[in-house]
Amino acid sequence: MSLSDWTIDNAESAGLRSEPLRDMIEWLDGCSHANIHSVLVARHGRLLFEHYRPGEDECWGEPLGNVAHGANSLHDLRSVTKSVISLLLGVALDRKLINSIDDPVVHWFPEYPDLRTPEKERITLRHLLMMSAGLEWNENVPFTDPRNSEVRMLRSADQYRYVLEQPVVAPGGQIWNYNSGGTLLLEAVIAKAAGGALDDVASEFLLRPLGIRNFAWTKNPKSGIPEVGGLRLCSRDLAKIGQLVVDGGICNGRQIVSQEWVKESTAAHIGPADLTYFYGYQWWLGRSLVEGREVPWICAMGHGGQRIFAVPSLDLVAVFTAGLYADAINGRLPLVLFNRYVLGAVAS
Repeated sequence: MSLSDWTIDNAESAGLRSEPLRDMIEWLDGCSHANIHSVLVARHGRLLFEHYRPGEDECWGEPLGNVAHGANSLHDLRSVTKSVISLLLGVALDRKLINSIDDPVVHWFPEYPDLRTPEKERITLRHLLMMSAGLEWNENVPFTDPRNSEVRMLRSADQYRYVLEQPVVAPGGQIWNYNSGGTLLLEAVIAKAAGGALDDVASEFLLRPLGIRNFAWTKNPKSGIPEVGGLRLCSRDLAKIGQLVVDGGICNGRQIVSQEWVKESTAAHIGPADLTYFYGYQWWLGRSLVEGREVPWICAMGHGGQRIFAVPSLDLVAVFTAGLYADAINGRLPLVLFNRYVLGAVAS
């Protein structure tokens, strides 16, 4: 299929019932604190449902006020960006720019020879992908808390050094611990391997082949480094990324990223001890119950309610964007809407 422009069709044409989707809009209309900005549903390669709502928004923490969101609106992706990084790394592997995800991370950072200790030599790209590098790191406290490791990284004079110099507190690959610093290192590896700026590499490797030209990547004002969650895309283009995963890396008859990488990176490799989700290579894996049947899904999750749900077994993609950045409880709202209304609309 061609993803440069979505084919728009009605829900029933692809085995979805319209009533639950209309019920979702009605529910959102009656819920004043549900700051959902867009909901898109695609099935069998066609865009079947597209709904935008005005609401308060931000660009990397800077208030934008009340935004009238629409099909051409760029939106913060936050940690959905991490899943895009996983796809970019897959392309770099396909092109033989990176030898293996079992390469030691420190080999890609020869500018820090003092950090090449035996313990650090054992940390691989695979460990970064799995959020299991074993480094001391704490993103379990709010951004306002001075103990937050990501905030401390962003404020450091050398972000890469800050991540790499953290003490090793566990063997790589054993304990899942959310670490945005690890993704920052992956971004640097991709840029070094490709010999270009990360946003240019992303455009060449992934975005342009998907027909995506309208994008932005927020950069750190001090260092100029692309923020680890700084990619901004339109909702329709988010859905293209979900469709690429559902289609095994193929777009417009072209293998953008290998099917093997899509399969491996979206498989469950490790499990957070306190969650029912599993984790792949910068992708979340979960399951829902639809009429007594388990439905597994792949998800890119971003702070504030940004989501791409890819459901290969149903050939279905759902996208949510939201402005729930300061509300941890309502940040779970996209999953509720996905389970109750999107999967509730699946008729066959």
